[in-house]
Amino acid sequence: MRSPNASTSRLGTKRRAYALTFLLSVLALLLSIATLSNFYSHGYSLFRAQIPFPKRDAAESEIRVIIDTIVSKIQHEVKDLKGRASKELEKEEDPKLRKLERARYTAFLADILGLAGAARAFLASNIDDHAHYQGRDDSSAASGAAAASGHAFSTEEPDEVLEYFLVEEIRKYIRVKPNRLGKQNFMGANGTFTSIGHACFSMKAELEEYMDYDVGEYCRDDWKLAQRLMVHGCDPLPRRRCFSRAPQLYTRPLPTSQSLWSLPDDRNVRWSGYRCKNFTCLARVNATGKGFFKCADCFNLTHHEAPRWMQVAYADPSTNQTSDFLIEQVLAIKPGQIRVGLDFSAGTGTFAARMREFNVTIATATINYGAPFSEMIALRGLLPLYLTINQRLPFFDNTLDIIHTTRFLDGWIDFVFLDFVLYDWDRVLRPGGLLWIDSFFCTEKDLKDYLEAFKMLKYKKHMWAVVPKLDKDAKEVFFSAVLEKPPRPF
Repeated sequence: MRSPNASTSRLGTKRRAYALTFLLSVLALLLSIATLSNFYSHGYSLFRAQIPFPKRDAAESEIRVIIDTIVSKIQHEVKDLKGRASKELEKEEDPKLRKLERARYTAFLADILGLAGAARAFLASNIDDHAHYQGRDDSSAASGAAAASGHAFSTEEPDEVLEYFLVEEIRKYIRVKPNRLGKQNFMGANGTFTSIGHACFSMKAELEEYMDYDVGEYCRDDWKLAQRLMVHGCDPLPRRRCFSRAPQLYTRPLPTSQSLWSLPDDRNVRWSGYRCKNFTCLARVNATGKGFFKCADCFNLTHHEAPRWMQVAYADPSTNQTSDFLIEQVLAIKPGQIRVGLDFSAGTGTFAARMREFNVTIATATINYGAPFSEMIALRGLLPLYLTINQRLPFFDNTLDIIHTTRFLDGWIDFVFLDFVLYDWDRVLRPGGLLWIDSFFCTEKDLKDYLEAFKMLKYKKHMWAVVPKLDKDAKEVFFSAVLEKPPRPF
C-alpha cells in the first residue's frame, strides 16, 4: 500500500502541471489580445476606412470568433480542472490514465496555440490587404481586395468544422497553419489551407476510423477503407502521419525491357482485401470469382492484352464497321504531335505500354477495382494515377496532347456529371489535342442523348463509329470517336 505522503506528493505535482497548463493557456490568450490591440492602435482606423464593408465586417467577425473560442476553451478547462481536483482526493489514478491525461493537455495546448496563431496570421493577411489599397482609387481598391482575398483566411467560423470531428489528427490536419515569421510564402499565401472532400462530413465515422492511429507508427492495412471514402466523395483524403504498410518480401522489379509484357512477382503486392492472392489467379481467362468484373481478363497480358489497339477485335458482320480504332490510325492524324497524354480507363496499363512503343508518354488513371491495378501498372514500369472520376484532373490547362478512355465512361454515368467530366478534359487538352472515346457503350435508346453530350464540345470529327453490341441482343451499342479540340482564341 502506498503511503499518504506519496499520494499527496503526486497530487501536488499534478496540480502544478495543471497550473502550468492553465498559465500557458492564459498567456496564449493575452498574446492574441495584445496582437489585436497592437493592430487597432497602429493605423486600424485607416485600414478600416479603406476596406469595403463586407470584407471589413468579415475580418472583425473572424477575430471575434477566434478570441471567443480561446476564452471558451479556457473557461471549460478551468471548470474541468476544479472537478478533477476534488475527485483526485478520493482515488488514485493509474499510470495509463496519467499518460492519457498528459496527451489530452498536450492536445489542448496545441489547440489554444493554434487558434492564437490563426488570429495573428489573419491580422497579418488583412494588413497585407491594406497595402494593396494604398495609393489606389476606389475602383482599383475594390479589385485589389478581390485579388488579395486569394490568400486571406476564410471567414467561416472555424469551430463549425474543427468541432465536428472528434479525432485530434483530423482537427490538426484541417486547421489553418500560419506561416512561420508571419510572412507570405512563395505562393502568395500567409498560411497553408489543407482540405478534405465535402462528403467526408457525411462519412464521419469512416473518416475518424481512418485517421485514428498512433503518430509515427505503422498505419493499419486499411486501403479499402481509404478507397471507399474516395469513391463516395471524401476526396481528397487528409494526409496521415503514420507509415504505410508494404509487402513483407518486396523483390527487385523487372527491368523495363521485360516488365511491360511479364506478370510481376507476387511478393511485390499486398494482397489483403482481394479474392485472388496472386497474379496467376488474376490472369486466368474467362474465370469467375476474381472479385471484379470490369476488365476481367486484362491481367492476361499474352492472349487478351497484347492484340489490343494493334489489331481489330470485333467488326459488325453486316457493315464490317468496327469501334476498335488502332493506335497507328490515331497517331497518323497528328504525325509527330502526340507526345504526352492520359488514359482514364479500367485496365492494367496496356494502352500506355503500347503508346510507349510509339514514343508517347501516357499516365494511367485508375483505382483498385477488386484487384491491384495500380501496383500492376507501376510494376510494368508505367505511371499510375490513383484517381477517382470524382476528382478534377491534376493537370494545368492546355497541357495534354491526347486523352483516351475505354471501359469506364459507359451508360451508367449521369448526363450532367458527364458534362462536368468532358469540360474538365477539354480544359487540360491543348488546342489541337485529341480526345479518343474508345468503345463507349450504352443502351440504344440513350445513344442520342450521350452523342449530344460529346457533340457539345464542338470538336472536329476525325473518326466516328456506332456499332451494335451483340452480347446484349442489339439493345446496347458501342460508340467510338477521335475528336480534335479547336483553337478557341480569345
